[in-house]
Amino acid sequence: MNSKYFRSITLALMLAFSGVLVVGCGVTPEEYAQLEGLEKEVASLEKQAASLKDQRSKLEREIAEKNRKLEDCAKLKQETQANLEKLGKK
Repeated sequence: MNSKYFRSITLALMLAFSGVLVVGCGVTPEEYAQLEGLEKEVASLEKQAASLKDQRSKLEREIAEKNRKLEDCAKLKQETQANLEKLGKK
């Protein structure tokens, strides 16, 4: 019987304590405003990050295209030098 009484009191105290914690840990309107501001800032930064990734991809494509052109020029230069050497030997 004492065990049931002790459990009941313990349960009541735990519920009361958790109620105090919930009420004491409430979020103020200022904190909500701050949270909304932070959410907007995060959204803005994510948008900026996506834009920068797009720019990076574009630049990487441009660099790859220019590197291909440089390789083509190097091959053409090598072929031209080889042809000039052939003409010089004749």
